[in-house]
Amino acid sequence: MGNDADRYRRFLDGDDDELVEIIDTYYEGLSLYLNSIVRNICEAEEIMQETFVKLAVKKPKFNGKSTFKTWLYAIARNCALNHLRQRSRYADRPMDEAFCLSDETDIEQQYLMEERKIQLHKAMKKIKPEYAQVLYLKYFEDFDTEAIARIMKKSKRQIGDLTYRAKKALKLELERMGFIYEEL
Repeated sequence: MGNDADRYRRFLDGDDDELVEIIDTYYEGLSLYLNSIVRNICEAEEIMQETFVKLAVKKPKFNGKSTFKTWLYAIARNCALNHLRQRSRYADRPMDEAFCLSDETDIEQQYLMEERKIQLHKAMKKIKPEYAQVLYLKYFEDFDTEAIARIMKKSKRQIGDLTYRAKKALKLELERMGFIYEEL
């Protein structure tokens, strides 16, 4: 993804159209990844927008130690974790979600057209968020173990163990739902 790193550099040099290209490239995948963390598609979209605003306003430096995609997802994960911390502070107050304009199931069906993918997505919501994150990064976003370790701030060994436990938990959840997914 050197192309995206080049786009970001051109954006930093003053070409705002390059940021639009980056947003177009990562919008859907980043929203779904963030949904695996916060478990609410409306909040995930807000955090995704916050991530891109952070790129546009603060213009953090991309040092090239990882791929651009890994770097971007790590920024988004940090925004999501900050959001969860803030949300936990206000957990006593009821959250009014009436302002959310889109229905989560409609968005899920738009992204995941096939029935098997929808069932898989529902099962991933029922497993631990950390399990869902590692599976999403590995199998939906095709990150390698090293990139996942950087994003989740864990060692490669921990990611390997986490992936094993996550696959096992997902398989059990799918079986509870009456579905057997052969590729696990």
